[in-house]
Amino acid sequence: MGLMDKLLGRSKKAAGDLAGDDSLRREGAAQEREGAAEDRAAQHEEMAQEQRNQAAQAHAERENT
Repeated sequence: MGLMDKLLGRSKKAAGDLAGDDSLRREGAAQEREGAAEDRAAQHEEMAQEQRNQAAQAHAERENT
């Protein structure tokens, strides 16, 4: 969902710029930051899952030895 939020936010920022609407521009900027944060959170979750998988594999290898 992060990509959609970033795109919608960017669109709102542009619309706010064209219309001279500062509140729409701020809303768009906030939505764009939220999308970026969601992307970062998803990346961190993927890295954490990879670490869990590696730890489980190492544990299984130790028990088989």
